Amino acid sequence: MEQVKNKQIVLKRYVNGFPKETDMLLNDSSTINLNLPQGSSINAVLVKNLYLSCDPYMRARMSPSIGSYIDSFTPGSPLSGYGVAKVIGSRHSNFKKGDFVWGGTGWEEYSIINAPETLFKIEHTDVPLSHYTGILGMPGVTAYAGFYEICAPKKGEYVFVSAAMGAVGQLVGQFAKLSGCYVVGSAGTKEKVDLLKNKFGFDEAFNYKEEQDLDAALKRYFPNGIDIYFDNVGGKMLEAVLSNIRLHGRIAACGMISQYNIEQGEGVRNLSHIITKSVRMQGFIVTHYYHMYPKYLEMIIPLIKQGKIIYIEDIAEGLESAPMALVGLFSGKNVGKQVVVVARE
Repeated sequence: MEQVKNKQIVLKRYVNGFPKETDMLLNDSSTINLNLPQGSSINAVLVKNLYLSCDPYMRARMSPSIGSYIDSFTPGSPLSGYGVAKVIGSRHSNFKKGDFVWGGTGWEEYSIINAPETLFKIEHTDVPLSHYTGILGMPGVTAYAGFYEICAPKKGEYVFVSAAMGAVGQLVGQFAKLSGCYVVGSAGTKEKVDLLKNKFGFDEAFNYKEEQDLDAALKRYFPNGIDIYFDNVGGKMLEAVLSNIRLHGRIAACGMISQYNIEQGEGVRNLSHIITKSVRMQGFIVTHYYHMYPKYLEMIIPLIKQGKIIYIEDIAEGLESAPMALVGLFSGKNVGKQVVVVARE
């Protein structure tokens, strides 16, 4: 058996408030046999991790979770999340050595995956493999299901996307334009605002950090009101949207990043608009929509190849850069989808 080092990113302790790089550590003393060991699952798959996905939902897993849809990380053990990997050993009939996959994996160089039903085999390798952490992976399905299934857009409607330069938001805005909608996005820097307007084709965009009054800002950009709000932020932004939502408006509650690092969540004071304007607000978990993945690929692959959809990735090199990359999500340091490169095949 060939034994090699297996560097890992380990959670040191549970986190209060904003996560810090020091809440995680690089364990470079772990080793792994590059053969599936006896005692591993009958369907186990051994993979070499290539790209890891940094996603806001991971913050909740860094604290003890009560009633969450996903388990907390275990202090002293490697973090886990979405990634792209190459199969180097398999006992599962769906996967063979040399296959590329995306799905749940560990924040380490090599992982034994005992529940390979969480993996998707990558059939289209003529696009960048890193895209399977984003546009061709979980964030892509999130944008697709949230916008088309929950928001049900109609041509000519007014669409607002918060955190619009994130992994999901940049796609939702482009889907809105493809649907013939008017779309405005919010972001946290001038660079991101310029990208939304000049590269991604948003009709307008604004820096929410420069707005003293979010309600007034939305009235400026949506004088006729908002039909669809794709919510990645929650809190005060959601409250401002509710004051500007139109009759029969739809809100897809995808994420609430403004609330993840505060002990006491902010209240939303004007929920009565949901009643008076007959608003439909629906939260969703992307795993409930993975059955739509083949249909999504049929739509998105041609759009990528034709250059009709653009996707920006923020690349961090090396497993050791993963804590910095993850923490940076919560101060908006990333420009586009945050990806960590562990290896390039």
